[in-house]
Amino acid sequence: MIEKNTAEMKANVRKAMQNIKYIATTTDSWTSHRQSFVGVTAHWIDPESLERSSVALACRRLKGPHTFDALAGLLNDIHTEFNIREKIVRTTTDNGSNFVKAFRVYGPDENNSLDTSSLGSLAEGHQVVEANENEEDDALGVEVEAVEIGSLLDEEDDSSEYQLPKHHRCACHVLNLISTVDATKANSNETYKKLSRASFAKCGGLWNKSARSTIAAEVIERECKLQLIRPNDTRWNSLFLAVERILRIIKDNGEGAIRAVCIALKVPMLNPAELAFLTEYVSTMRPVVKALNIMQAEADVHMGWLVPTISLLSVKLDRLRISA
Repeated sequence: MIEKNTAEMKANVRKAMQNIKYIATTTDSWTSHRQSFVGVTAHWIDPESLERSSVALACRRLKGPHTFDALAGLLNDIHTEFNIREKIVRTTTDNGSNFVKAFRVYGPDENNSLDTSSLGSLAEGHQVVEANENEEDDALGVEVEAVEIGSLLDEEDDSSEYQLPKHHRCACHVLNLISTVDATKANSNETYKKLSRASFAKCGGLWNKSARSTIAAEVIERECKLQLIRPNDTRWNSLFLAVERILRIIKDNGEGAIRAVCIALKVPMLNPAELAFLTEYVSTMRPVVKALNIMQAEADVHMGWLVPTISLLSVKLDRLRISA
């Protein structure tokens, strides 16, 4: 029954995309319970209702190393299975080096596109150069050996093995990288570096204790009336929300609530300078979180939202820098 329903669902998806001219896809890979997976979704605008339609094309196991050619082969197979390879205008992925290389090697070469009107002159120029080289070889008495290059090309050039569409990097992932990787550049300031490491280390102690023990969770709920939020490594805004929750508890219940939790869990208490640092961190990064929430929404996710969101974020960050 499962196989029958799967085949029927795939047939319905193919039928839905049969008359669609332009399709965009998104692709992601992840690891869960020591198993790796690749997910692919397709999106298009319905020609009659002008509403966006979305379907999940695949969620497949990825065995072996996550190399660029393994990803390229899997994506090529999925696109071919649903007969949309020639219809895809863009595929959006994160900034993983394996995805970037897969589309660089097997995707269209946009930098080397030629104007068809110049092909004639280019061909003539090549013929002139080739003729001149042959004349020079004859004059020098050089023996030219004919070599079958077809097999050599097949061995050396594997870029035509798979055909991938144009690539687009996920704006949310780029913004996440800015919030994590680029933000560490502030550590060049020794005062910032010292406060940052001390503050997040103490917060990390609270988060770890609250997640590992039900007794600790009960202590936090009794003293703070709220549970702590533990950050997720793959979502930077979860770190922001976790810090914001600690500051909210202090604002609503006073520093005594957090101090009582720290004493009960044997975690060092945040000092005034560290609390001030966390407060400024939340205030500075709040516009980034709002921008991420807009771009991570289930609806209204298209290029019409991207440029205004990024432009407004840039203006807000500039205002913060000027006020500082």
